[in-house]
Amino acid sequence: MKLATLNDGTRDGQLAVVSRDLKTAHLADGIASTLQKALDDWSFIAPQLDLLYQTINSGRGHRAFEFDPANCMAPLPRSSLRVAGASYLQQIERACKAAGIEAPANLRDAPRMYQGASDDFLGAHDAITLAHEQWGIDYEAGIAAITDDVAMGSTPDQAHLNIKLLMLVNDITLRNLAPDEQASGYGFLQAKPAMACSPVAITPDELGDAWRGGKVHYALRCSLNGKLTGQPHAGADMAFNYPQLLAHLCQTRNARAGSVVSAGGVANKEVKKGFSSIVERRNQEMIADGVASTPYLLFGDIVRLEMLGDDGKSLFGAIEQTVKQAEARKSR
Repeated sequence: MKLATLNDGTRDGQLAVVSRDLKTAHLADGIASTLQKALDDWSFIAPQLDLLYQTINSGRGHRAFEFDPANCMAPLPRSSLRVAGASYLQQIERACKAAGIEAPANLRDAPRMYQGASDDFLGAHDAITLAHEQWGIDYEAGIAAITDDVAMGSTPDQAHLNIKLLMLVNDITLRNLAPDEQASGYGFLQAKPAMACSPVAITPDELGDAWRGGKVHYALRCSLNGKLTGQPHAGADMAFNYPQLLAHLCQTRNARAGSVVSAGGVANKEVKKGFSSIVERRNQEMIADGVASTPYLLFGDIVRLEMLGDDGKSLFGAIEQTVKQAEARKSR
């Protein structure tokens, strides 16, 4: 099934079930008011949501209405936990090569992971609003899993069963702020503003055979100002799948319902597929030419991220964001 959160003026929005073709929706108010409430009692709530999903797909939803992605918050507008793993190791290897250093010898031994801010996710059409272009604004297209409760010590096979939903994400990064933060030894803070999410989150079964091995086997289309910049395949070169990321996360703690786990920007070994971020293109320019020439995002730029199914139709809806300059806060 496909689920969205509509903006009703509250922090957590209103949960809605969306038709497979993303054309109609139906409020889930009689089942669960928010996605977090659904995840908290998934085994009981999910069958009811699925029944409503079947109803609207058959055209029998008596309160169905036209679905408007622009009215969507993130499917889960805020979460108790958000982590990002580096599953596409060719990104790290290219970055090291561009910098003239060796990649870590233990790169493929275990996932690298950081915990990011989770209190404020952006909707798919919310602007990327920041104060300065000089911060090095970059998009980073990826996929995230949303879980129910994952027990400490879970194996990958056990954690696989805890993946309830998948969504696209734009893990916005301020590249010029990141080096100093990483050098401090305390990781990202200012360099990682709010992450944006696709209009809908979908259950893995919506992907059919494209969900196998704990990976999504479709290309992720990335465009900047209407020009395709990359369509890397999400499953082709993924070193650590989502169950492995979850098991790594839960070695020493539980992950509670509503945890969001992303796998990093999608990347392939072959650069002909293009890139899911500007920094990837810049690294390749450094390797090829000794200088990075592609600029980071500027105010007014428009980023679009989308994944299409075998029928050429959008699976999650598109993330489409304009980069805007934040207004200066007035002193009181």
